[in-house]
Amino acid sequence: MSGLVTLGETMAALSAPTVGPLRHQPHLHLHVGGAESNVAIAVARLGGAAAWVGRVGDDELGDLVLTQLRGEGVDVRDAVRDPGAPTGLMIKSRRTSTVGRVAYYRRGSAGSRLTPADVPVDRVRAAQVLHVTGITPALSPNARAATFAAVEEARAAGVPVSLDVNHRAALWGSDEAGPVLAELAARADVLFAGEDEAALLLPDGVDVGDPFAVLAALAALGPPEVVLKRGSRGALASLAGDLVEVPPRAVLAVDPVGAGDAFVGGYLAELVAGAGAASRLETAAACGAFAVTVPGDWEGLPTRRDLALLAAPEGTVVR
Repeated sequence: MSGLVTLGETMAALSAPTVGPLRHQPHLHLHVGGAESNVAIAVARLGGAAAWVGRVGDDELGDLVLTQLRGEGVDVRDAVRDPGAPTGLMIKSRRTSTVGRVAYYRRGSAGSRLTPADVPVDRVRAAQVLHVTGITPALSPNARAATFAAVEEARAAGVPVSLDVNHRAALWGSDEAGPVLAELAARADVLFAGEDEAALLLPDGVDVGDPFAVLAALAALGPPEVVLKRGSRGALASLAGDLVEVPPRAVLAVDPVGAGDAFVGGYLAELVAGAGAASRLETAAACGAFAVTVPGDWEGLPTRRDLALLAAPEGTVVR
């Protein structure tokens, strides 16, 4: 199998269906979520091959993670069941209509116990692209070592490396995260960063308020392809020196969580399919738009057939 290979932690997720304090929610919806597996699902829904590598507990929540990923067409044959640690958990709620909260229960989780020995070397070396994020190296020293081990295996085999910075301040501070993420960025062929996290990688003197200067500074780190995700303002990309501006797609946003992963997944799905830069960015923007139209990290991700729906007139009914 070629396609995309990614590694990281996927957790069970409990989501409050209505706005208000979590303590007053009588029901919570159970599903799964994780940045890397969100990207894998995006690629799979668009018809690409995708494999997820990680650890889950030998428990019901671990069963849930693997069952849902398999159901979405993601290859989980190299996932590890860890009898000595539980599957991680996150709880999502919305305190107001515009402010969401996510609480993580992942300290000592199975996902944090990922090691270099868990990296499927042959699978990584046969991939069309290896995708990693800044989340996995923040989980633990051994998970950080696993991330670098996978990246080095990919580079040795000539496999492109994709990095989404995905900084999580709750896991590590900027002083610790910055140097590690800069090392990974220097090894990446494709770099994705949000405007708020790009500053972690920038040298002193760069005007963080100037997106074009930020993009140029990120490209100077070495990746031939750099995409600066700007949320509702679209994205800027530097592709082999060519500057491209990506407009946002207008949709009614319901849940912003997962939009960045969807954008990355759409881009990498087209990269795996051999599409050009314009198609990669167009699909990325469309996937990001679809993701925010429904609650959940990945549930709204589109299939190929869905992509045309964004251009349909309002009120269209497909019969």
